[in-house]
Amino acid sequence: MQARAVERLCAGEGPEQLFLLEHPHVFTLGRGADRANILADQERLRSLSIEVHETGRGGDVTYHGPGQMVGYPIMNLKPDRCDVHRYVRDVEEVLIRAIGDFGVAGERIKGLTGVWVGGEKVAAIGVRIARWITSHGFALNVNTDLDYFRLIVPCGITDKGVTSLSRLLGVKIDMSEVASSVARRFGEVFERDTPGPEAGWPGRSS
Repeated sequence: MQARAVERLCAGEGPEQLFLLEHPHVFTLGRGADRANILADQERLRSLSIEVHETGRGGDVTYHGPGQMVGYPIMNLKPDRCDVHRYVRDVEEVLIRAIGDFGVAGERIKGLTGVWVGGEKVAAIGVRIARWITSHGFALNVNTDLDYFRLIVPCGITDKGVTSLSRLLGVKIDMSEVASSVARRFGEVFERDTPGPEAGWPGRSS
């Protein structure tokens, strides 16, 4: 879906889009990632039904799974936002504002990407920009089972932990509310018209 959306946008045949979704259990590897940062062996991965996929984004290894909101902005940064550093900082700003809507104060750590709370990462960022068209993006831990991060060295960082909104707040968070907040804040930061998620949150039980 990402590849098709990028191709259509590059060709002027499709719109900018923001995909918000949950993945099944998967470890993804960025360009140049160190496979040694996956600590579980193949037998352990099979027993937990965890797939491993190489991706075209930047960054090292990370985990995606149920309860985590993954966002893939497909957007043209031309003509006035052609700055990779600014783009990453703007994505961080979206997430800082979004978790702020739930009473959580996120912050940046100099020299690292992502959004942090108390020295633990609540949102990871790994982007791809080709011809100033963006893809891949961010992963916000909402109700994520953080035990899966014990099976990797998240983003290749050994001295910092991970956290989630539900862990910080002590309650399970409605994913549709987070999706609405992220979409609204994305529109603010990037000066785009971003309506709320279509037909509610797809990961929500009926």
